[in-house]
Amino acid sequence: MTPDQLLQGLLHGTAPVQRRAMAKAITLLESTRTDHRALADELLTAMLPHTGNSFRLGISGVPGVGKSTFIEALGLYLIGQGHRVAVLAVDPSSTVSGGSILGDKTRMEHLSVHPQAYIRPSPSSGTLGGVAEKTRESMLVCEAAGYDVVIVETVGVGQSETAVANMSDMFVLLQLPNAGDDLQAIKKGVMEIADLVVINKADIDAIAATRAQLQITSALQLLGMHASSGHMHGDDSVWHPKVVQISALLNQGVDSFWAAVSEFKAIQLKNGRFGIRRQQQALSWMWERIDAGLKQNFRAQPRVQTLLPQLSQQVGAGQLAASTAARQLLSAYETKNQSAEST
Repeated sequence: MTPDQLLQGLLHGTAPVQRRAMAKAITLLESTRTDHRALADELLTAMLPHTGNSFRLGISGVPGVGKSTFIEALGLYLIGQGHRVAVLAVDPSSTVSGGSILGDKTRMEHLSVHPQAYIRPSPSSGTLGGVAEKTRESMLVCEAAGYDVVIVETVGVGQSETAVANMSDMFVLLQLPNAGDDLQAIKKGVMEIADLVVINKADIDAIAATRAQLQITSALQLLGMHASSGHMHGDDSVWHPKVVQISALLNQGVDSFWAAVSEFKAIQLKNGRFGIRRQQQALSWMWERIDAGLKQNFRAQPRVQTLLPQLSQQVGAGQLAASTAARQLLSAYETKNQSAEST
């Protein structure tokens, strides 16, 4: 399918045609082939006027915290409220085989078959930050197809969660009731970027869940998150991170969670930070693509490809400092570029 055919399928296709167009569009965006990248750029440019109308929700948490169960409960609740929900679930890729299980659809058995929901599992493929390389572009596909809530579920295996916070309107961190004391909560740097902290599985131990809620609330206040914005904690013109309890398995507290999300959105729209955050994210996305492109171009440089095996062997054998090898490779890359410019 051509980019124009894909766009028409996204915008005007019947349900089966639209879902097929979404799958093909995301596959095209994820492709590393040079000819596919040119088509993907054409598609992205054509899609842009039809994007930006969703609420982008980033969700993370350690394995076993119940992210998939929570997302399914939330997704079904939102569909009941008249929303269309897209879920971009990112699975960690094995450092040994390079493969991913991509089993989130299996965990979300009810949401995955609902006509008003779309779930797309993707491998992280070694990308840091707990998201796939093309997650941002996949979000645009979902928005062009008319999904007004786009949820990004990160791998949650200890990598920096700054990436998902930099592509979502709201970043939610899921915690377990017995995740540690208040000092442990402070030590987790991810707390500093969380807009909302959710204590899941509160039904297992209500006392522990309440204790965790109080400790994390205290930790957030101690971190001085409100002070960094120059506003007092009682100032209702800015959002102050909250902690809520839920039980996704029993479908308890999902409505309260969404009420907090709606409050966050209303405050961010009123004070102008919603639009500013998206502008900053767009610029961040541009520079990330520049960094990735420069790295790819560096590795493809013939002079670098010639020197890399030898220098890598010397570094591995302890015969050459890694910093020295890096400088030699960069020098070879720059020399080659200067020679190309002079000709």
